Amino acid sequence: QGHVCSLPKVPFRGAPCSDAAGSQVPYAAIMKQVNTSLSGLLWDEVQKAPFYEYKDSDGQFHQVWFDDPHSISLKAAYVKSRGLRGIGMWNGNSLDYSRDAVAEQQTRAMWQALTP
Repeated sequence: QGHVCSLPKVPFRGAPCSDAAGSQVPYAAIMKQVNTSLSGLLWDEVQKAPFYEYKDSDGQFHQVWFDDPHSISLKAAYVKSRGLRGIGMWNGNSLDYSRDAVAEQQTRAMWQALTP
């Protein structure tokens, strides 16, 4: 309720909330899970990023934040509008490079979003 996620404060390289407090999930898994999540796809206007919430088999609530083509394109447009020299995304190898048609479309859209 209220979409507030309480992550444990686990300092890692000076960041109060990092991968030390959570775990990374492949993009393909996120795209499959978001459709069956409790919340469906949600959007945070401040972060300009999508997220969703789900409950695991032990009854624990979880929140998953990620980038998608829309959020990446907004960030790429910001970089371009400020005359900055580049942009990248974290761990492009988490995309699904299989020959599955849906995966190919998702992966192509993510890479295209990096060039506004």
